Amino acid sequence: MSFSVTDLSFSWPDDTPVFVNLSFSVPEGRTGLVAANGTGKSTLLKLIAGALTPSSGTVTVRGVLGYLPQHLPLTAATTVAQVLGVEGVIAALHAIESGDPSEQHFATVGNDWDIEERSRAELDRLGLTDVALDRRLGTLSGGQVISLGLVAELLKRPDVLLLDEPTNNLDRDARERLIGVVRSWTGTLVIISHDRELLDEMDRIAALENGEISWYGGNFSAYEEAVDAERDTLDRQVRSAEQDLKRQKREAQQARERAARRASTASRNLASAGLARIHAGNLKRGAEVAAARSADVHGDRLGQAQARYDQASRAARQDDRIVLELPGTAVPAGRTVFHGEALTAGYQGRTVVDHVDLIVRGPERIALTGPNGSGKSTLLRLMSGDQHPVSGTATRAAGRTAYLSQRLDLLDEDRSVAANLTSFAPALPDAERMNLLARFLFRGQRAHLPVSVLSGGERLRATLACILFAEPAPQLLLLDEPTNNLDLVSTGQLESALIAYQGAFVVVSHDERFLSAIGIGRRLHLSGGRLATSDG
Repeated sequence: MSFSVTDLSFSWPDDTPVFVNLSFSVPEGRTGLVAANGTGKSTLLKLIAGALTPSSGTVTVRGVLGYLPQHLPLTAATTVAQVLGVEGVIAALHAIESGDPSEQHFATVGNDWDIEERSRAELDRLGLTDVALDRRLGTLSGGQVISLGLVAELLKRPDVLLLDEPTNNLDRDARERLIGVVRSWTGTLVIISHDRELLDEMDRIAALENGEISWYGGNFSAYEEAVDAERDTLDRQVRSAEQDLKRQKREAQQARERAARRASTASRNLASAGLARIHAGNLKRGAEVAAARSADVHGDRLGQAQARYDQASRAARQDDRIVLELPGTAVPAGRTVFHGEALTAGYQGRTVVDHVDLIVRGPERIALTGPNGSGKSTLLRLMSGDQHPVSGTATRAAGRTAYLSQRLDLLDEDRSVAANLTSFAPALPDAERMNLLARFLFRGQRAHLPVSVLSGGERLRATLACILFAEPAPQLLLLDEPTNNLDLVSTGQLESALIAYQGAFVVVSHDERFLSAIGIGRRLHLSGGRLATSDG
């Protein structure tokens, strides 16, 4: 089964267009949908799923559709059976088994006599072996809720399945199980993701840019190679156009100089030849016309060369990168920035950090991993001081500790990016502050936008600017799943900032490529309340 989109148009309530007459078809197989944040990937999936209504155009889906959105609108009191949509069927089954022959019960069950067994099998397949159907969502981790949402869609036996950032908040084991589902998929699958490992399981990549889709055969690695080849070609075109532009400028200048020399020579010759005034004027006008014609020709060539260069430069312009120097964050090798002894803490009656000892020294780069719900975020909050241990002690160095939570809620939503930076670094001169924000890609009026309107990638850049240039600069940086909801460009920008950072940091992440890129030197694994350590 597959689906198609025909002449699809959609605008925001303020009439800002997102798509205009977009048409494409998706065949069977696995398709990865990639694009920068804010270009409309999630909006497109919502339009296909019927969660949004297009202003014009049609979406045709052949078969049963399943759709897992990025954010699930679920409450803590909801049960697992309710999320799976099987609560009513199970209740009818139990009523029939108890001797109630009501036709309504049989109609509710339909052909789903094995719904409990199928639900249990899918839960086990996604690693939710200890999750009962009557369990409340408030007792599950964020990753378990995502896996549960996927189980709900799989129970529909869909022909077409749409997944929006399905690896967000998943631990390593849950990611492997999701990849197993993807590998075995036989229908039509479309995935929005920034997870390179997941995207490497795709049959094709659909790149969304400027409201249009470009198709690339093969997985994400093949797509990157194709894009790099396109960029190399564009770079050569830029260099060629630049050389042509320089040549045309040089030839135009030479033509002007030749015309000036000819005009000067002609005037001297005419004066010495003693020709009649009218004849001399005709000759002079002829020379001027010839010079003007030559100037027009070279001017046209110069204009065309300039246009070719401008077009090639725009086409070849690569994604911005953050380039920083952060000497203020430097920590001497061997200096202890955090010392925790016998730390014990938990939540909802569960102990997830149990008599943990941890020392962080110097400019260490540490990855903190562990299963969903194992207490990684709790340990970061203990390190930052945002949460106090039930027992044990936490000692921090005199330098500042900065904690970047998953919610990116450190900044004042109603104030601008520049105003937030002022509150973190009040002694920074205005001109230096604007230059700094420009290095974080907030140029011109972008620096004066309120935080509330920023995309996920922009919000991350703004938060990093405020944290890294705060007074005093942080010597210990704690990051909880910082790549969640980031596109690949924004992830690269985060990598650039962390590479420049000279202090110690501890990062919770399940993205192995990201961890490799930022030079992790030590790994901590939290499971069952205990902390194990290994080399990076």
